[in-house]
Amino acid sequence: MCRWLAYSGTPVLLDDVLYRPEHSLIDQSLHARMGVETTNGDGFGVGWYAWHLRTPAVIRDTGPAWSDRNLREIADHVRSSLFFAHVRASTGTAVQQTNCHPFRHGRWMWMHNGAIAGFPALRRDLMLAIAPELFPSLEGTTDSEVMFHVALTLGLDGDPPGAVARMAGLVERLGHEHGVPEPLQMTIAVTDGERVWFFRYSSGGASRSLYYSSRVEDVRALHPDLAFLNHISDETRLVVSEPLGDLPGVWNTVPESSYGVVQPGRYLMRHFEPEPV
Repeated sequence: MCRWLAYSGTPVLLDDVLYRPEHSLIDQSLHARMGVETTNGDGFGVGWYAWHLRTPAVIRDTGPAWSDRNLREIADHVRSSLFFAHVRASTGTAVQQTNCHPFRHGRWMWMHNGAIAGFPALRRDLMLAIAPELFPSLEGTTDSEVMFHVALTLGLDGDPPGAVARMAGLVERLGHEHGVPEPLQMTIAVTDGERVWFFRYSSGGASRSLYYSSRVEDVRALHPDLAFLNHISDETRLVVSEPLGDLPGVWNTVPESSYGVVQPGRYLMRHFEPEPV
């Protein structure tokens, strides 16, 4: 599988989140503790928003994140208030740049950990469900990118939770039609550059790990000795496949079959279930 993180809040250097924490995403690319694989070396990607642009920049490559000099260079110089990062362990599709996350379409970014079981059998039907005007933007061969384009087709622009629920419902219906009893395994992050939605769901009720950070004011109260907390806003949030460290009170498990929203002024958690299509 894969490991990923989503950051929203006070602008920070990518280095502060990608490299500096005790169990950073770069460390997870070599030493994941909670993934199916310990090593996630089949490529990586980072996508971020600049204050003056509506669409994100995305860099992706097929080598391992831990040894990429270009990623190290960018992380030391790019500052952003909203960014995604992903390290990949392929579930069978090719190790190529177009298969690395995050995926981008217009203002949207999407990344995924998990898999569609029986994807080769379902792939044709799922791709036929993609709107014709979106089809030319498909570049790779992963189930993750197909899921993104199906969600775009099913209304991601106007209703992200509903679009993801309809996408999941379609995957499950097609999976069952093809004799796949538990078709879907997913933790997903998606953003429009202002809000971040994150989802944890699997057909079998045993989803991959996912965590969200506690409110900054609560962490300050628990750990007043951490000076860096004085320089970030109360609305700063992280969503991660694995905690970035072992500091008590910082990380909370995203409940099974649920989704959350990170947005200015509010932080919501809701039940998630696929919607029949």
